[in-house]
Amino acid sequence: MGKIVSVANQKGGVGKTTTSVSLSAILAKKGKKVLMIDMDPQGNGTSGLGIDKNVKFSVYDVIIDEVEIENTIQKAEIDNLDVCPSNINLAGAEVELVDMEEREKRLKVKLDKIKDKYDYIIIDCPPSLGLVTLNAFTASDSVLIPVQCEYYALEGLGQLINTINLVKKHLNKSLYIEGALLTMYDARTNLSNQVVKEVKRYFEDKVYKVVIPRNIKLSEAPSYGMPITLYDKRSKGAKCYEKLAKEFMKINDTEQRAKHMKD
Repeated sequence: MGKIVSVANQKGGVGKTTTSVSLSAILAKKGKKVLMIDMDPQGNGTSGLGIDKNVKFSVYDVIIDEVEIENTIQKAEIDNLDVCPSNINLAGAEVELVDMEEREKRLKVKLDKIKDKYDYIIIDCPPSLGLVTLNAFTASDSVLIPVQCEYYALEGLGQLINTINLVKKHLNKSLYIEGALLTMYDARTNLSNQVVKEVKRYFEDKVYKVVIPRNIKLSEAPSYGMPITLYDKRSKGAKCYEKLAKEFMKINDTEQRAKHMKD
């Protein structure tokens, strides 16, 4: 059964899409069957994997018109990686979802039908905590939270954790925090090091050991429609996301073994 992970933080510019795209691409290169779902109306996760946003069906059609996910799937350049694309249509979904029945569960209903086909399903969430993000959380097993090593990094995290807890209480009792990922780290600044300490205090053992640095190649890759692993696999950014994928897989393999022993 595929594990579904939402990559979320309502603050923009924290590395959500870079993390979703990079993690999906590297897991696929390691032989895992991966589906990346782009739930951000900007569609940067879609274009960042070289997929045209002008497609017949997108994730908007899945949650609004009940189109099956299989009908939206685009193949990425990397083997084992499928993409459920997004485009600007999704911007109107928040308003359209308000009056719909089971409005928070529309993605879950569709994902339940196909999740067994994948090892991992990674959802790139929009920078908000509205109904689109609630659909992602309700469908997910866990939430991975990128945190930028900048001033005000922890601002809004309380609201995010509160939303996760509310979803857990009312919509998806098994939802948990996958981990917090420190991004845009600059070792030369005291601020970055201070944020690392604060985030570790806040999330304790849920913080990934690897820290993603500020990296020019990571910034350039999306404009070429490539994940970092294709654009420049020797770059510092690529190597750090490679380490993240290994850490992520190790944690999940351990969880799976523990689950099987329990069963």
